[in-house]
Parts: sequence; structure tokens; C-alpha cells
Amino acid sequence: MAFIGNARSTATRLLGRVFSASLLVARRHSLPMPARPSGVWQGRRFWSSRVGESELPLYDLCSDQVMDFPGGKVTFIPEMRFLSNSDERIGCYRVLDDNGHVLSGSSFHEVNEELGVKMYRHMITLQVMDTILYEAQRQGRISFYLTSTGEEAINIASAAALNYEDIVFPQYREPGVLLWRGFALQEFANQCFGNKSDYGKGRQMPIHYGSSKHNYFTVSSPIATQIPHAVGAAYSLKMDRKNACAITYFGDGGTSEGDFHAALNFAAVMEVPIIFFCRNNGWAISTPTTEQFRSDGAVIRGQAYGIRSIRVDGNDALAVYSAVYAAREMAVSETRPILVELLQAIQVAERLHKPKLEELFTDVYDSVPSNLEEQERSLRQTIQYHPDGVICKPHMTSSQISS
Repeated sequence: MAFIGNARSTATRLLGRVFSASLLVARRHSLPMPARPSGVWQGRRFWSSRVGESELPLYDLCSDQVMDFPGGKVTFIPEMRFLSNSDERIGCYRVLDDNGHVLSGSSFHEVNEELGVKMYRHMITLQVMDTILYEAQRQGRISFYLTSTGEEAINIASAAALNYEDIVFPQYREPGVLLWRGFALQEFANQCFGNKSDYGKGRQMPIHYGSSKHNYFTVSSPIATQIPHAVGAAYSLKMDRKNACAITYFGDGGTSEGDFHAALNFAAVMEVPIIFFCRNNGWAISTPTTEQFRSDGAVIRGQAYGIRSIRVDGNDALAVYSAVYAAREMAVSETRPILVELLQAIQVAERLHKPKLEELFTDVYDSVPSNLEEQERSLRQTIQYHPDGVICKPHMTSSQISS
């Protein structure tokens, strides 16, 4: 059987060469085009040439030849063309400018006053709760705590754009989503202290919240393990024909885990209603994104897996709300995965200069007391003795030091 198969393959290749030669002759002498022999593939030839052996010059015929490959038609081209690692970055969607004004021509889902005030109140509540529980951890009253400082808009705005039937698979910086859904401050405290009222009965570390009542799966410590779980839940929603989606939150460090890639491919192939919500602040704890990957963040990875994706300003509550609102509509109505990447402006704030040195001492009292004057002199002497110190680099100029 192997011999028959090899003979058939050889005959097919010979037929292809004969047909190509006759086709070339016909084109050169304006003769009628010969019919293609049966069994010869209707696209490009698969045989290879030896070194130095020239192929028949038929590349000008490639423009109208396509291969009907799984996923869509592929056009043949005569050029050897490699995909380049373009320096052009994907844009970041925002609604508000740096001063809080709506950008001209910005498209967004409008928020009424009642919803806007509610979102703002929950962002403040989340911040206050973080402050109290973090201080409790520093006092040794609880063993562990992570804050959501700087991510209040990401938490609350995304939660406001979802329905309560949507299933949430958090990482560990999304307590605001649970707060928005009605989880009480006392319930947060019970979990962190692991008392008898904790729904996890003290089995989980602090901040590993979970509530079946609020469709909020319990936080999982290992990075990115919740992402494939969320895809499985979304698949069940699709099978049950539920008018809901799953959403999973993770950081840029999570995109460096294999679970992330497996989950995106799983979601794309099975066409499930899910929102992948990536918080990209440029750092995975102490590892910068430049040491994790060379791609343009997570948004380009979604595109690579065939997933509709968008990049959003994570400090813009209206942009986050609008993007998640639209993402949910597409995920549910079209039964498809959506990836939303949130960029946070930590790097921008870090690069700005510090205030002038004298402002540390002059904007509290009408007349600067002697003890503050002494502190200022001492600080300036320290800077002069240690010009390469952290306080001077890179945030303070020499003129600021001496002024």
C-alpha cells in the first residue's frame, strides 16, 4: 500500500509539472489554456526545488489563486514577506482628558447622575476600606492584605457595566466588584479576620473573598488559574442558553502564564461569552513587562488568538464603563470572547518631577517654626552630601535642590 501511495504521489507531481509547462507555453503563444488534469490540486505546487534549480516563472498567476483553508481563504503572493514587529502601538481608548473634561468626538455610553454618584461613592468606600484593613494588617491584627489603590475605577466601573447574573472570576484586587454587588463591609472584615461568620470558615487567606449569592467565585492564590475556569463557566452558560457572560480579572503578569494562552485559545475555538479583563500597570509585582514579553501588551495577544480586543485607559471610569458595557453586549449577543486591556498611568506619575523642596515646609504654617527650618537645613545638607541619592534621581533637578 505504501508503494501504491508513493507512486500515486509521484504521478500527481509529474502531472502538475506537465500542466504548468503547457500552461506557460499557452500563455507565451496566445494558445487556448489547457484543462487542468484531474487529481492535480487547484492551488500552489507543493514540490521543492534543488539548490540552483529554477522554477517555472508562473508567479504572476498567483494573484487570483487562493487556498480555502480552515478559518478562511488564504491568497497566494509571489513575495517572500515576513510579518514585522511593528513599532506602532495600539491606541488607548479614553473619554476624559487629564483635566476630567470629555474629549471632543469621544463615543461613550452615557451615565446618568444617579449611577455616576453611586459609582463615585463606591470608589471612595473601597478606598477607605482598603486603608482601614491595610492598617490592621500592619498592626499584626490580620496576616495578609492587598489594596486596590489606584484601581478603584477599574473595579467599580467594570462592575457597574455588568449584570448581576454574570459570573465573576477575580484575581485578588477586585473587591470593588463584590462591594458593588452588595457584599457588606462587615462581610469583608469577617473574611479577613477568619472569624466564625466568615463564609470560608477561616480556611482561606485574608482577601480571598467568595460569594455564591453574588456570583463571585472565591479568589485563587496561584496566578492565572482562574482564567481557564472562567472559560469553562462561560461554556456552560452557552450550553444552557443563559443571557449572561463570565468575566475574569488578571494582571499583566498573568498573561505570562500558560493558563492565559490555553484559556484564550479555548474561548476562541468554542466561541463562548466571556470578557478577559487584563489590568496592565507595567509591573507584575517587581517584574516589569519589558522582562516578560516583547508584544504590545495583552491586547495584541487577543488579536493573535482571533479574539476581538480593545485597550482602555484604566484611570478613566467612563471609558472603563463604556468599554465593558459594549464588551458584554457583544459577548452575550454574539456568543464570543472579548479581551479588554486596561492601562494604568503609574509610569506617567512616576516620571513627573517632585514638588519644590521648600514646599515640604512652607504650606502648613503662616510662619515657619524653628524646628521645621532646622529640618529643611538638615535635608538640604543630606542632599548635598549624597547627590546620587534616590531623592535626587531622576525626579529632582539640581536647581530644585539648591532653591
